[in-house]
Amino acid sequence: MAGALLSFSATAIAVRELAPALGLFDILAARAGAGVAIVGMVAVLRRRPLAARRLRLHLARNLVHWGGNYAWSYGVTLLPLAVVFALEFTTPAWVTLLAVLILRERLTASRVAAVALGFLGVLVVLRPGVAALQPASLVVLAAAVMFALTAVATKALTRTESVLSILFWMNLIQLPLNLVAGRIFPAVPVHAFEGRHGLALAAVCIAGLTSHWCLTSAYRRGDAILVMPLDFLRIPLIAVLGWRLYGEPLDPWLFVGAGLIVGGIVWNLAAEARRRAPAVEPEGA
Repeated sequence: MAGALLSFSATAIAVRELAPALGLFDILAARAGAGVAIVGMVAVLRRRPLAARRLRLHLARNLVHWGGNYAWSYGVTLLPLAVVFALEFTTPAWVTLLAVLILRERLTASRVAAVALGFLGVLVVLRPGVAALQPASLVVLAAAVMFALTAVATKALTRTESVLSILFWMNLIQLPLNLVAGRIFPAVPVHAFEGRHGLALAAVCIAGLTSHWCLTSAYRRGDAILVMPLDFLRIPLIAVLGWRLYGEPLDPWLFVGAGLIVGGIVWNLAAEARRRAPAVEPEGA
């Protein structure tokens, strides 16, 4: 989880640093290209097949995820980093709602509470009438919805596809999308590409993979009720980094709203853990 926290934060800062010298589509294309190369190499070395059994679902998932990636990256360039991360953490609430609507999962009291507190937290973070009028805030919220749709599609894909296959096809599909979009909507750089931008680009390519690998590994080795609250440390971590690096204010309302979002998700996780825990028979039964 320490690797995941550092990787997600490094990705956000690297995108912020790169944006004046390189278009967002070009940044995402470089990240996808690195992903294809690295995941493909790992698959060859480990002799793992990368065939896509459900190509249509891969295509649908990655079209949505591609849009979410761009929206999130766009938000990073315009909003305080802590606001972006707080809004991104509404994704679990959207997943809960979409799982009920699409996967026909049961709607429980804790799931309703997670969704309600998530939306209340968003209202506190954005404070309608002030920050909510910023298009970038709505774009990041749209990214959270697209990430939720991606999560639902990923859950369906894991029934037939390996993690390596999902990662490989994600990058392979999104690479040409970013290359074409970058040519159709070329960016006008504000600054010339310098050595420090090369380091930031390398950070995007590497951290973009290590963040998901670390998070997935953490979930494999620990219960979600323990792992996900650690992931929420991204909000105070990125808030401090944004304050130190870019002079972004430490808004107390941001932490209040983030606390509501996090509280709802942790409540739901605890309730899910209790429901799934095997019943313990009393001694002598």
